[in-house]
Formats: sequence, structure tokens, C-alpha cells
Amino acid sequence: MRWTQRLRGAGMAVATAMLLGSSLAVPAARAAVPPSSPLTDLVNPFIGTENEGNTYPGAAVPFGMVQFSPDTGHNTGYDYSQNHIRGFSLVHLSGVGCGLGGDLPVLPTTGDVTETDYAKYEAEFSHDSERAAPGSYQVGLKTGIEAELTATARTGVQRYTFPATDKANVLLNAGQSLHRTISTKVEILDSRTVRTAITGSGFCQDTKPYTVYTITRFDRPFTTSGTWNGDTVTEGSKESASTGRGGAFVRFDTTKDRTVEATTALSYVDARGAALNLRSEGGRSFDSVRRAAHRAWEARLGTVRAQGGGDTLRRTFYSSLYRSFLAPNIGSDADGRYTGWDQRIHRAQGFTYYQNWSLWDTYRTQSQLLSLLAPREARDMAISVIKIDEDSGWLPKWGYGTVETNIMTGDPVTPFLTNAYQQGLLKGAGGYEERAYRALKRNADGVPPADSPAVGREANKEYLANGFAPYVKDRPHAKPGDSDYDHGASATLEYALSDAMLGAMARDLGHDADAARYAARSRNYRKIFDASTGFFRARDASGAFTGPADPALSEGFHEGTAWQYQWLVPQDLPGMVDLIGGTRAANDRLDSFFAYDQLVKDPAKTAREVWVNGPYDYYNADKYNPQNEPDLIAPYTYLSTGQPWKTTDVVHAALTLFTDAPIGMTGNDDLGTMSAWNVLSSIGIFPVQPGYDTWGLSTPVFERVDLALDRRYYPRGTLTVSAPGSSDRDRYIRSARVDGSPYGRTYLTTESLRHLRSLSFTVGAEPSAWGTSPDAAPPAVQPAG
Repeated sequence: MRWTQRLRGAGMAVATAMLLGSSLAVPAARAAVPPSSPLTDLVNPFIGTENEGNTYPGAAVPFGMVQFSPDTGHNTGYDYSQNHIRGFSLVHLSGVGCGLGGDLPVLPTTGDVTETDYAKYEAEFSHDSERAAPGSYQVGLKTGIEAELTATARTGVQRYTFPATDKANVLLNAGQSLHRTISTKVEILDSRTVRTAITGSGFCQDTKPYTVYTITRFDRPFTTSGTWNGDTVTEGSKESASTGRGGAFVRFDTTKDRTVEATTALSYVDARGAALNLRSEGGRSFDSVRRAAHRAWEARLGTVRAQGGGDTLRRTFYSSLYRSFLAPNIGSDADGRYTGWDQRIHRAQGFTYYQNWSLWDTYRTQSQLLSLLAPREARDMAISVIKIDEDSGWLPKWGYGTVETNIMTGDPVTPFLTNAYQQGLLKGAGGYEERAYRALKRNADGVPPADSPAVGREANKEYLANGFAPYVKDRPHAKPGDSDYDHGASATLEYALSDAMLGAMARDLGHDADAARYAARSRNYRKIFDASTGFFRARDASGAFTGPADPALSEGFHEGTAWQYQWLVPQDLPGMVDLIGGTRAANDRLDSFFAYDQLVKDPAKTAREVWVNGPYDYYNADKYNPQNEPDLIAPYTYLSTGQPWKTTDVVHAALTLFTDAPIGMTGNDDLGTMSAWNVLSSIGIFPVQPGYDTWGLSTPVFERVDLALDRRYYPRGTLTVSAPGSSDRDRYIRSARVDGSPYGRTYLTTESLRHLRSLSFTVGAEPSAWGTSPDAAPPAVQPAG
């Protein structure tokens, strides 16, 4: 199957990309990388659409508000194993684990409109007639209709080619989404325009209601139209309000002109915002929008030029890079207005407001990758999170659109924002460093009030008093979402990690007393260490260890076991290693965890048959789980135990799990988290202390990677990472050089990256002594000086 369309006339035409939205253009300050064949040809948007990767193949531009994609009945939208499309809807997030989005599914049909349930009027299709590329999607339906999609930042553009008929319909289904729909309003404004308001709720559990507004403008008048409410279709009706299925149909005569084009604009503010977005970004032909979307993606992907490696490796890499730029998403309208978490309208001034925050996932990989490759957008994203606090009174945990979902646990917003601080994104006018610090301090030292939708550090009262979050099974939830009490052991580890990162920020900003206090709290991981088992273990409200003593069967860890959370102490790996008996004991445990003896004999088989159990099989395991977030940093632990070559062995084995097929994702993509892990690990630099400024080193899978960097943050403008001869056999670092000078450490800091032009490795078929000296490992974060 041909899954990508060749981009004609691709280039770095930033001016055209600017037409699609402020986030799309690559800054002019970024140095150019020599052009080659279109990189968009290497992207397969179907990767991850099967086996619960939960990605989507439809049309979007980088960080766009709209993700125009087919829904086949899966709870997150598209499942490659299905062969019926229910509609093409506007909102999708890459790799989420629960139903969310899917607003306004639109489907072209022919004949009379007799059904209003999209599970009944869905259209059959074949993958043989389906194509996708960055910024566009196309499919031939068995009804004889060809559907094509593309997008701008705030609009979805569609083109339908019908058979010759006087009953060519477009169904706009406002009442069925991937989330719970509470109410809808549909209005046919004139013979070319349909407007909707859709109020919904939910993501894993119910949330506060939120509303999305749409307006759809067709390129020619329809011959007739109507609305429906429930099962009743009324031709000629101009308006429908419903708490159930509500929608509209419009009809065209295609006996002569067989194509129909339409542009749908989206807003999270109001109907006026949707109309403004339509005026700002609409009005162009389908072909011109598609070309501009492809150019925008070519510019984004062109910030990374990889040389060497086979076709599959390059396709999986650039497909992962593509998915890393899909979220967070623009939340403000073309005039800067956005709906804040106080449900009031605000205006972003001097920045673009972003939304959709899978922070428990992205703080480990994707936020660092965006800080490196898209710092201007990453800055605005960090400011947006600060504005959430200032608008609503508390920082987010897992934010969707204009509401908090409270999905996942711990304190992920702290390393997210301290990363932005460490990368220099909060400097300059606006006082954002101190504004971020004030919000983080309130979050770290308190609990949100009862009338706030946020749960924050839910178990903070006990954590501050006793040094650990208790594990209280099945404790009643006062608010929707996950509870830190249900996962007290992992919440303790994540609170302590966040304390370390906040302490480092406090020290830098001169808040010495706070720095000392957070530094002391960062060692609270020791409070849940059970010397009798040699592993971390949950404590109950009385302080007693609880749950099975077997670490593989442990309780109180979110989506993992004590084995898998053993390594989540990036702020103090030397201390953790001492706790479990020293370097030799740590290496023995790591070898067992990664099944290292089996791994070196057959990396790919070990990854697939020993590590991977299933996309949602998180518990009852004593082995590495590369499909989920708690283990993402674990392979890099060997950098701190004197055996850095084993990091390369494990990382390269895990990379074999990424392929260029629909099943080619490791677990849920989680808004680019897994994709960013692939990108960074393939390049050979990885954020081993999330929320701090440390990048661990391993052997790149490519012989050379050129990164084009924003000169405002990286004065050199480019960074070349090279490893001539790198291959499955020659994968061990023999020596390293930075700007030509010998380099023996297994890490770099952000400050050193800012002033580098080249990082080069000499590789070979056998491990070496490189990186094994006592001072080679990343040091512990020392917040208190």
C-alpha cells in the first residue's frame, strides 16, 4: 500500500506556512540545513493506528487546534483493523488512552437521509484506497465518494468528489463524539453555512463541561438542507437543539460539478471566535491549503537531517519526529482570545496560548525535545501553563481543552515547568521565572481548595508531615480523575523528584531557605524503601509497609511495579544505588530487569517476547516495560553505574519496537511521549534528569544527525551528532569528542549544548572503558548547594 504522497515543490517556504497560523513557521533565526529529498515522504501517519497505539492518520499542521481525521468506531477515533468510517471529525490527540475529542464527525453520502446514528450510516472503505501524508488524508469510500482532508491551524478543509447524482449529501453530526456529549445546537445560517455548538464532558471519567464552537462554509450553495433531533430528520429545518443526537444535512446536485469543498473553523471561545478563525484562515482552495500544510511540515521536519540507516529506520524516525510536533495544541483564536480554566474569556498578549497537557507523560521526553527543536513554541507552552494557574488558581495535572481531567498522579507539572526554566525559556520580559516559581511553590506546599477542579498533590498533607504519600486503597474520590492515595508509593517518588527540581530552581533564583527545604524533601524516596525486600514499597496511613512483599506483585504504584519504579530517582541515583547495596548490586539488578544476558544474544526477540506483555499490561512484572512512561529513563541508569555500554544495548533493543507498520508504536503515544523517546534515543542525547539540564549520551543509530537550532537559544545555530560506521554490530562508544576535544563523560548540560557545534563518537564492535571513570556519570541534583 502506498501510504504517502510525494510533496511537489516542497521547501522551506516559511511565508506560506505563516498563513496557516503563528506556530507553524520555523523562526528565521534558525540556521538552515542543506536540503535533500522531501522528508514528508518518510512519514507514515498510520504508524500506531493498530494495537492500541491510539494515533490518528488524518490531517493536522504542527501544534494545530484542528486534527481532521477519520473515526472508525475505536474509542480514541481510528483503528486500522476496522473497515468502516463513521465520519471525519475535527479533534484528536495522538495516543491518548481514553475516549476524547471526535467533535463534529462529517460524512458524505448519497440518496435520502434516513439514519442519524453514525454507527448505522457509516461507510465501508479499503486501505488500498487510503493515503495519508503530513497535512493531508484521502480515502475512497465504497459508496463511490472520494474524501480528501487537509488543515490549517484552526480549520479543517474537506473536498468530496461524488458520483453524478442530485442527492449528494454532507452529514454534520453534532451529537456524537468520542467523549460524552451533553448538548448540541445546530444552525443553518444560509445556503452555504452551518454553525454548531457542542458541549461535552469526559476523558476516562467525567470532567467539567466544555464547549467547542464550529462554523462550516461550503464553496457553493446547497440545493436543500435540514436538521435532525434524535431519529427525526426534518428537511427545511434551520435549527436543532438537542441533549441527544443532533445534526444537519446539506445536499448538492453533482450531476455536472461533482466536487464539493468546505472549510470548518473551530473555537473554544465562542461562535464569534469560530467565525473569526474562518475569516482569518479560510477562503483558499483545498489544493492551496494542502500545499501549504505540506510545506509547513517539511520545514518542521527539516530541523533534523539524519544520514545513514536503512529505509525502515529513517521512516520510523521521521514518523516519530512528526508525531512529536502534533501537540500541545493552539487554544487561542486568531485574535488571541482563549477560554481559561476559570471558564472566562482571556486574551493572550505576546504569546500563543496552548492547551492539552498530558504532563505525566510528556515531562519525561517530549517537553525536552520541543525545548531543543521548537523553543519559541515551547516557551509559549510554558507560559500557557503559568496562565492556567493565574486564571484558575492552580497548576494543571492532565488538562484537556479548557478543563482539568486529573488523570494520572504525582506532580508532573513541576518538572515540566522547571525544564522550561532550565532551558532558558522563561527569561526576559514578563517576569515568568518568578511567576512560575510562585505557582510551583504553592503547588508543592499545599493542596487545592475543595472548590477547585484540580487535585494537585492530593496527598501532600501526609507527605509534608511524614515524608510519604500513604497508599489508601479504594479511598472515596472527592473529585473526578485519578487519586494519589490509590498510588501512594509512586506518588511519593514523583513528589520527591519534583521537589529536587523545584529546589534547584529555588537555589538559582536566590530562594535559599526554600532550596534547602526542597532539597531535604527530595530525599523522601528513602522513606518508602523497605530494607527487608531491598525495594520501594507502599506504606499505609499508619506508616506500615503494605501489599505483597514480592516487588513484582507490589501495590500502590501507578501503571507499574516496584521493579519498574526502582529507577525513578533521577535526582539522586548515587543515593539510590547506595540504598540497594552499591554499584555491583545495582548492576546485577539492572541486568535482571533488562534480561541482559538474553538481550545481548537476541535484542529484538528479548524486546518483544520478554519485555512486552501487552499495551495495557502494567502490573505483575519484574522486567522493563518499554511501552509505558515509568521506565522511559531506566535504560540510562547504567550511565550512573559504570557500565554505559549497556545503556546502548538496551536502548537499541527498545528501538527495534518502533517499526513503519500500523503496529509500530510501543504502547500509547501519549501526545508524542513515546515518539520523542524514539527521536532522542536515536540521536543519542536523552534527558536523564527530567526537569533539570542534564542530557545522557548513548550511541546514535545514525552516522550523522544535523540539528538546526534557534540562535536565540543556541547561539551556534547548528549541532552535528556523528558516529561514523554506527550499526547493529558497531554500536559501542570507543571515544567521544566535543568540538574536536576528547570527552569522557556520559552526559552534557544544556549550557554546554548551547555552545557546541559537534558531538562525535568513535564506535566499535566491543565495549570500551569510555565513560566508566567515577566522575563520568551524571551527578546527583544538589539543590541546596
